[in-house]
Amino acid sequence: MKTKITLILLFISCFAFSQRKVADKFYKEYSYIKAAEFYKKAIDNGDDGVDMVTRLADCYYNNSNSEQAAYWYGVASNRDEGLSDEAIYKYVQSLRSVGQYDKADEWLKKIPDAALKIGNVDYDKLKTLNKDSVVVANLDINTKNSEFGLYARGQKLYFASSRDENGKIYEWNNQPYLDLYQAKITKNEDGEDIIESVMPIVSSKINTGFHESSVALTKDGQTLYFTRNNLDDKDKLEYDKKGTSHLKIFKATLVNGQWDNIEDLPFNDKIYSSGHPALSPDEKTLYFVSDRPDSYGLTDIYKVAILPNGRYGKPINLGDKVNTIGREMFPFVAKDYTLYFSSDGYANLGLLDIYKTDLLKNNSSEVINIGAPFNSGYDDFAFFYNEDGKSGYLSSNRPGGKGEDDIYKFKTLKCKQFIKGRTFDKRTKEILPNTLVELMDSEGKVIKRFVTQEDATYVFEVECEKKFALRGTKLDYKDDFVNNIETTDVRGREIEHDLYLTPLIVGNEIVIDPIFFDFDKWNIRPDAAYELEHIVRVLNNHPKMIIKIEAHTDSRGSDRYNEILSDKRAKSTRDYIFSRGIDANRIQSAIGYGEKQLVNKCSNGVQCTEEEHQENRRSKFIIVNDYK
Repeated sequence: MKTKITLILLFISCFAFSQRKVADKFYKEYSYIKAAEFYKKAIDNGDDGVDMVTRLADCYYNNSNSEQAAYWYGVASNRDEGLSDEAIYKYVQSLRSVGQYDKADEWLKKIPDAALKIGNVDYDKLKTLNKDSVVVANLDINTKNSEFGLYARGQKLYFASSRDENGKIYEWNNQPYLDLYQAKITKNEDGEDIIESVMPIVSSKINTGFHESSVALTKDGQTLYFTRNNLDDKDKLEYDKKGTSHLKIFKATLVNGQWDNIEDLPFNDKIYSSGHPALSPDEKTLYFVSDRPDSYGLTDIYKVAILPNGRYGKPINLGDKVNTIGREMFPFVAKDYTLYFSSDGYANLGLLDIYKTDLLKNNSSEVINIGAPFNSGYDDFAFFYNEDGKSGYLSSNRPGGKGEDDIYKFKTLKCKQFIKGRTFDKRTKEILPNTLVELMDSEGKVIKRFVTQEDATYVFEVECEKKFALRGTKLDYKDDFVNNIETTDVRGREIEHDLYLTPLIVGNEIVIDPIFFDFDKWNIRPDAAYELEHIVRVLNNHPKMIIKIEAHTDSRGSDRYNEILSDKRAKSTRDYIFSRGIDANRIQSAIGYGEKQLVNKCSNGVQCTEEEHQENRRSKFIIVNDYK
C-alpha cells in the first residue's frame, strides 16, 4: 500500500513537472493563453511555488487581464518567498487597474527603490480630470478582435486590426495576426465624422501573414511608415539566437494609388525591436520605440533625423525626462510639438496610461498624465490628435468595448467659465435690481447684456483664457466699471465680481465727485467736464427737473476774492451744462457763495487739515421742483 501511494505521488509530481515544461515553452513563445492553461493545471496538481504562481500572474498581466493578474499576484504574495520587486510592480499596476488603490499604494511602499515614477497618485483627480470637457465614444468599425492605432490624414485613415478570421493565429492572444486597414472619413449633417468603406490597405506588399501595425503618414500622403515583424526573404519570421522575432519599421511610397517600394529602414536590427513610428510636424524627425541596449527600461522612445536623399541619422534616446524603467510606447507629436505617449512607468490609473510633455520645445517641462476619460485603468494608448486640435482618436482595452483593443474617438468641448455677481447701491449697500450689466471683450466691444432681477444677480458664461470687462448701468446712478477680468484654463470656474453703482440723486441733490479748477481759474477742465456729464445725464433722464447751482470755497484767501472766484466758477459750470443742450430755463440760478456757508469749523484763523478744507470746497446741484 505504501509503495502504491509513493508511485501515485511520483506520477502526480512528474505530471505537474511535465505541465510546467509545456507551460514554459508556450511562455517563451509569448503564447500566454496556452501558457496560462498549463501553469494553472500544474498549480492545481500541487506545483504551486511562488515562481509558478507568479508566472501564471504574468501571463494574465501580459494579456491585460487585470482581474486575474491581481488575484494570482495576491496568491503568490502569500508564499514564504514573497514577490520580487518586478512582480510587486506588476501587482501594483494590476491593483490600480481594478480600482484597489489603497492596496496598490501599500504594496508600492515595499519596493525599496523609490526612483519608480509611479507613486504619489491623486486618483480622484485623474479620474475626474476632464469630466465635463471631453466626450469619448467607441467607433462603429471595431470588431470582436483588436483594432488600434488609428491615423487620419485628409479623408483617409489607417489602423491595425486582427479582424481577418482566415488569417494565421497569433498565440499570444489567440487572435489572427494584425494587418493594416484603410477607410474613408466623411461628415454627417451635424459635422460628425463618419468612417466608411473599410478595407485592407491598398497594397500587395504591405500585409503579410504576420504583424503589421502602427503607422505614420506624411502630410502629402505619399509616404507611409509602419511596423512589421522581422521577416526573411521568404516572408517567414526571422529569429535572434534566443528565438525572439523582433519588430522593424518600414517605409512605403504611394505609386499609382497603391503602396509600393517597401523599404527596411537602416537603423533596424535583428537583435532588438524598433516600432511605433511618429513624425514631427516638420517631418524632419522620426520618433519610434525600441528596446535597444541603451534603453532605461523595457522599451524607450527614440528619435532619428530624416536626412536628404533617403538617409537617416543616428537614433538618439529621449532620455530619462521621458523614459522610465517601464514601457514607453506609441509616441505622437501634435502640430504644436506636444509629445503624447503611453507608459506604465509614471503615476497612473493602472497599466498603460496616456501622457503629454512639452519637452520637445522646453527642456524643463514635466510629463503629465492627461487623465480620464482618455485613461481608464486599463491599457490606453495610440493617441492621435486631428488637425483641429479638438478631436482625435485613442485605443484602449477598457471594459465596455467590442473587442480586445478598440479604437475610440474623442472630442473636447469648449472650456467655459462663469463671471457672476450682484449689483449694489454703493451708498446704502443694498442690492440694486433692474441694473443693466454689460460684458465686454478685450477690445471694449459689448458681447453680452444682462438685466438683474429682484435678487440683483447676474451671470455670464464665457470662454477660458480670455480677458473681459464689466459695466453696470442704471438710471440715475454712476456706472461701475471693472476691467482686466481674466479667465483661466480651469473648466467651470466661477469668477465673482460684485458691482457697486453710486447714486446720483441723494435727497434733493444731484451728487457728483468734486469739480476741480486750476489755481485762480474758472474754465472747465476735462476732468471737471467728465463729472458734469453726470449732471447732464440726470437732467436728460428727467426733462421736468429744475436745479440751482451753488459754488463754495474754503476760508483761505479774502472773503471778497473767494466770493468773486466761486461765482465765476458757478456760472462757468452752468454754461457748460447749457453747451450740452440743456435749456436755460432748467437752471434757476448759478451763484458763488465763497466762504459764507462753511460746513465745518474751518473759518478764518482756525488750523485745519487739507481734508477738512476740502469739505468746504464744493459744488452743489440742488433740485428745486417736483420733477417726477
